[in-house]
Parts: sequence; C-alpha cells; structure tokens
Amino acid sequence: MNSTKDFSGIKPLEKRVYLSSPTMHGDEMKYIQEAYDTNWMTTAGTNITEIEKQAAAYVGCKYAVALSAGTAALHLATKLAGEKLYGMAKPNQGTLQGHKVFCSDMTFDASVNPVAYEDGEAVFIDTERDTWNMDPVALEKAFEIYPDVKLVIVAHLYGTPGKIDEIKAVCDKHGALIVEDAAESFGATYKGRQTGTFGDYNAISFNGNKIITGSSGGMFLTDSLKDADKVRKWSTQSREDAPWYQHEEIGYNYRMSNVIAGVIRGQLPYLETHIAQKKAIYERYKEGLKDLPVTMNPFDETNSQPNYWLSCLLIDKDAMCQTVRGENKPLYISEKGKSCPTEILEAISAFNAEGRPIWKPMHMQPIYRMNSFITASGNGRAQSNAYIDEGEAVDVGADIFERGLCLPSDNKMTPEQQDVIIEVIHRCFQ
Repeated sequence: MNSTKDFSGIKPLEKRVYLSSPTMHGDEMKYIQEAYDTNWMTTAGTNITEIEKQAAAYVGCKYAVALSAGTAALHLATKLAGEKLYGMAKPNQGTLQGHKVFCSDMTFDASVNPVAYEDGEAVFIDTERDTWNMDPVALEKAFEIYPDVKLVIVAHLYGTPGKIDEIKAVCDKHGALIVEDAAESFGATYKGRQTGTFGDYNAISFNGNKIITGSSGGMFLTDSLKDADKVRKWSTQSREDAPWYQHEEIGYNYRMSNVIAGVIRGQLPYLETHIAQKKAIYERYKEGLKDLPVTMNPFDETNSQPNYWLSCLLIDKDAMCQTVRGENKPLYISEKGKSCPTEILEAISAFNAEGRPIWKPMHMQPIYRMNSFITASGNGRAQSNAYIDEGEAVDVGADIFERGLCLPSDNKMTPEQQDVIIEVIHRCFQ
C-alpha cells in the first residue's frame, strides 16, 4: 500500500468482507436435491417452471424465460429487437448489421456486447449525476445527431433506477424501442413499478454477486407470449417441432439448468430481506461518512426505490489527491486531508475488505474507443475529460469513474465490521 496515512490502532477484520457475495439460506439445497432425486439435471424441470412463474408474478409481467445468464437474456432481447426493426438476418449476419444502437455508457460490457454479437454499432450515451444512469438530455442530443436510430439499451446502475419516464418520452418521440437491462436492479421500483417491465424487451441477472443468485443465470421478461416463445426456442438451439433435430435458423445453448434454477427457487423468498439488509448497509455508510468530503451514489428519492445492490462513494473534486490511471495500473500521491479511490481501495483491502472501482465507461474501453460517444452538449469524443467554465465535467461518466468507488456491500457484513471499514476510510482523509 502506497498510502502515507496513519492506520495504527485498527485491527484487520478476522473474516474477509466481500463486495457482494452470495447469501444462502438452506432452502436452496432442498430444491437442488429435488432436481437430483427426480433426475431432472437438464434444462427442463419443476425448478425452472416455478421460478419463471414466481419471477413474472413478482416483477409484474406475464412471461419469464429462464436462461443461462443475464448476458444471454440481453443478447436474445437485442436480437429480438433487431429482428422486429430490420427483419430476419441473412445467414451468418446479425440482425443489427449496419445499424447504430444507443447504449448506456457507464455499465458492465455485458449490456452492450450483444450489439456487437448482432453486428450492430453501439453509440454510447453519457451519464447524468442524479442517478448515475443514462442522461435523457444526452439521449435527445444523440437522436439529433443520428435520427435514424431505432433501438436504445438502458441499464440501471448498481440497483438504482434511471430517469425512466424521461428516457421513455425521448424514445417514444423518436419511435425507438427499448431493451431494459435490469440485471443489477431486480427488486428496485420506479413510481411503484418494478424495473424489468419498462422496456419493450427486458432482462435480469442471477449472477453470483447479484442480490438474488443462482451462481449464474438470468431471465428474459415480457408481456408478449410470441416473444417469450421465440426466446425460448432460440435458447434451445432453435429446434423445430419435428421428431428429429431440425433447425431452420441459428439458435443458442442458452437455457437455464434445472439445478441452477433450484438455487434461485430457494433464494427468491428472501429478496425483500436482502434488499432491507443492503439498504441498512447504505444508510450506515451514509451516516458514518457524513463528515467527510464524499457523497453516496444518488437516487431519485421521490420516484424510485433502489435495491441498494452496491453502496458507492464519490469523492469531492477538491478532496481528490493527485492520481492517474493507465490501462492496467493506477498511481497516486498520498496527500494530507485528501484521498482517491485507489488509496481507499488499497486501505480497506489491507484490512481484509473488498471494494471495486466504478464501472469504467464503455467509451473509454479499448475495444470501443472508436465508437461514438454523446454528451448532453453533443458529440463527446473531442471533449472527453474536458471541463466547461463552471468547472463541471463535460464527460460525466469519466468524472464519476475518476472519483468514485464501490464499497464492501455484502449483506452478511456486521455493523461492527462496517464500522472498521468506515474508520479506515476516515483515516484516508487525515
């Protein structure tokens, strides 16, 4: 650790605190055993049908299709949108070939990679500060620049709903479809309505670190039986209704295992409990760090209720020590009264707790650096990391990435363990 701060008197945590590890309850084993005892160890069985019914009922949609990952759900949602907009793909060609798609910029790449899978071109839309999600103003600007775009992929970052009404209004104005990436926000609501129901096509995730986990897995959510059947067919190698294996279009091995579904079936009854635990962690951080030059990841307190999947921190600009990030390694100079994400992450790690940097915006990723990036003031490529006269960053996502970090948010973390982490963070600003 390169920090020059004094951490004397703080004892390392005896048991490591993770960012967000699975929280198991015992019911999971009952349904795994059921799959084993009935020999339904394949991509069919009672566990799958039950979690599809339960997830659809909880979210408030008509149909859910259980898939191997949230990424699989996003891919098939994106493929389905491309087919609806541009027709069936030709052999060996994606449904989005030659077309641009507007995508959230500050997210995990699983949100946007399906555009590449389908031979489309992602155009990244900058972030707004109120929720750290897609900026509706930048989205409107993007339609002014690229008026022919007809598909928008929106992610809800860290379990916090974006400005859904404003985003939908912009999309409706321009006749664009929405793929809603609710992978991180299962259980979060906007105006009393669950995320995963606002898009034309919707996806959630049960990855190992999500608020409800199957170790892996995801779901496609819809009110359209036709779309659900199409996704279910694609996910089982597009087999036709014939007594032999017959295929008339490209398919995928994307269906969820009945064993994985058993884990999820045992987890689902505890979703509200997990949300309450995550919320308590967020509020303890907010109270414990209120005297520091930092803020917690924000949300619309009037219209939305996050699932608080990850608690995140943003350091005030004037409290940042000198820091720089290369492609694979960060550097900083430890300064009295100031800190930076790297110093804090190194410090809490030294005391046996895991944090993470904020998602690096997609337009900054080497693989996507040639793609267009749109800010609220227009095309952001020439202005990336620049500042306007008032001192406000033009590139909001890059600014949050520079000054933000994800704190240990494991819902098995005790208040006493969290107090140690809070004290370590305080010492970083001494």
